[in-house]
Amino acid sequence: MTAKQKQEELGKTLWDIADSLRGAMNADDFRDYMLSFLFLRYLSDNYEASVKKELGSDYPKLEAKDKRTPLSIWYNANPNDVVEFEKQMRRKVHYVIEPQYLWSSISELARTQHEDLLKTLQKGFKYIENESFESAFKGLFSEINLDSEKLGKNYEARNEKLCKIITKIAEGISGFSTDSDTLGDAYEYLIGQFAAGSGKKAGEFYTPQEISSILSEIVTLDSQNPKAGKKKKLNKVLDFACGSGSLLLNVKNKIEDQPGGGTISRIYGQEKNITTYNLARMNMLLHGVKDSEFEIFHGDTLKNDWDILNEMNPAKKVEFDAIVANPPFSLRWDASEAMNEDFRFKNYGLAPKSAADFAFLLHGFHYLSDEGTMAIILPHGVLFRGGAEQRIREKLLKDNHIDTVIGLPSNLFFSTGIPVCILVLKKCKKEDDVLFINASEHYKKEKRQNVLRDGEGTKDDPNDILKIVDTYQNRPEKLERYARRVLMSEIVDNDYNLNISRYVSTAIPEPIIDLEEVNEKLTEIEKKATNSRNEHNKYLKELGLKII
Repeated sequence: MTAKQKQEELGKTLWDIADSLRGAMNADDFRDYMLSFLFLRYLSDNYEASVKKELGSDYPKLEAKDKRTPLSIWYNANPNDVVEFEKQMRRKVHYVIEPQYLWSSISELARTQHEDLLKTLQKGFKYIENESFESAFKGLFSEINLDSEKLGKNYEARNEKLCKIITKIAEGISGFSTDSDTLGDAYEYLIGQFAAGSGKKAGEFYTPQEISSILSEIVTLDSQNPKAGKKKKLNKVLDFACGSGSLLLNVKNKIEDQPGGGTISRIYGQEKNITTYNLARMNMLLHGVKDSEFEIFHGDTLKNDWDILNEMNPAKKVEFDAIVANPPFSLRWDASEAMNEDFRFKNYGLAPKSAADFAFLLHGFHYLSDEGTMAIILPHGVLFRGGAEQRIREKLLKDNHIDTVIGLPSNLFFSTGIPVCILVLKKCKKEDDVLFINASEHYKKEKRQNVLRDGEGTKDDPNDILKIVDTYQNRPEKLERYARRVLMSEIVDNDYNLNISRYVSTAIPEPIIDLEEVNEKLTEIEKKATNSRNEHNKYLKELGLKII
């Protein structure tokens, strides 16, 4: 079994456990418990492996029937060394977990149906939030209500339910690897499954992986010359509506997994929803990203309440080499008069109160570095709506900042069935044209929604993702019914309307009919029919029958 197959198998195993255990609890609520326990398992296993390496021959060896944790035995035997030991572990792995809060201790309490499981879990979550990490992860488990009646009507019932859930998880994943790749991908799989289960609510935190891959591939390619391939280094990467953080992790993977490797100095994300914000932080750590390598901020992007992005001095402005985003579509927002002077919008104007799409776009674009690339998912309305949006679109086009417009099929998202587009923006663009890609008819219809195919790229096994990325990278003059480079002069003639079908139609043209040729063929057919009838009548006469 390949590594990928093992990851998928683990994901399916965990989902089956979740599906069988959640009972009447809705997918959103159970998701938070399930993912938190998986996160605790990862932190614990990673920490215990590091402890074993650090202690070497001093690491206690236990018999199989001894269910105590080796670290608890070491703590009891070496009380005077604990403080120094924990300092050393913080330097090595950036966090500490006390023995009683390790997954092995928690799962043993669950296995034995211990009455103190719930209390220990509550203390453990608080400990990890406030003491485990040097940079405190306050509120990491704030949405995990272990006193919720959804788990049971009283303490005993809740404790019993948690024992059952944790025991099943422990049994289900006991045979799988606990490395960050395996558990991280299983975590992503579960997020996707829970997103599918919660339907429209999932739009606020989940971007389907195939769309995430397209954005990630685009922003990691050389900005001025995509044909040159991927950048070797990205200094800073931002997703200002990061949801569960999967899009940021996808960018990280695309850079690091290229031949010869690549690096990202620091990852930045912002998320308004508290539950999703916590998911993103867990997701980063679960994928092996150290707490010193990323910063996720809980706040409102449109209000710009993150201090590092609110620097008024242009010389100190934070800029990003890659920006990706899948913000809420056509969100109503408070576009007050005072916002006209906001440094993000003053050069372009305010997006209308009825749709914040361009407000999100301009927010991100303001922080894009001169050599960076931004890819953002938006509803098609931004391409052609009039009024304030037309003025913003016109200014962006006149300044030569819109590089590519990609039209995607409908029904790709859990949150909406509408077709969406990807806008690619740059400050270093040189070509006096815009590349239009009309990928609206390239997909596979699944039971619940449409998906972009990820095959070998052959006629029998298409790869819709690769086709989009290759077309962006190679920027062809024209691909029939799929893509075209359109000069700015033509866009100006169309009043800066970017409606994709104006420039790349997927309609199959009606065949041109040569009427003279058709007339000749009909005359010939008529002649043959007459000759055949005369011949037939000749035989009928000889037989004394009535002619036709």
